[in-house]
Amino acid sequence: MQVFLRMTKKRVSDGRKPRADAQRNRERILEVAKQAFTRSGADTSLDDIAKQARVGPGTLYRHFPTREELLKAVYRNELEKLAAAEQKLAETMPPVEALRAWLLLFVDAVAAKQIIAPALNTLVGDHKKVFEASYAPMHEAIHRLVKRAVKNGDIRKDLDPMDLLRALIGVANVASSPDWQQSARRLVDILLSGSRAIK
Repeated sequence: MQVFLRMTKKRVSDGRKPRADAQRNRERILEVAKQAFTRSGADTSLDDIAKQARVGPGTLYRHFPTREELLKAVYRNELEKLAAAEQKLAETMPPVEALRAWLLLFVDAVAAKQIIAPALNTLVGDHKKVFEASYAPMHEAIHRLVKRAVKNGDIRKDLDPMDLLRALIGVANVASSPDWQQSARRLVDILLSGSRAIK
């Protein structure tokens, strides 16, 4: 009997289903937290986030023991999704359209950072150090997208991919109105229009 119990316990702990459930819970918490932080600010109740994600508070705290950890995870998740989107967009869209779609996603990521960074400054000081590891995949993604568009003859060869990101970040940093995202989205088309290859 004891052997059976040990074997059963091992199957439960080693099985794939609990891990898959845990991953789904984590992803749902991150998505709900992003929406809650965007809507109500970084001081949103974590218990409310757990309730909206349809998990118990204990589940949320197992994944993210502190508000700081949840905030960091939300932003890192946004950057990881942004980096991962590059391949999917490149496979399903013409090069310049893939670049445009990715830049619009980048605007959303900047918006998430604007919500989260001030809170992280309060919690951990310089928030830049928290995210340095996440920047490299994002930079690689934009370089690959621009390279494809250049190779396809859509974009000028002398375009520095980082100039596109700097321009969008600049709009976010200087905008005083809450609708800066609409301005940034319009700027995406302006930037791409100005970057077109002369044929």
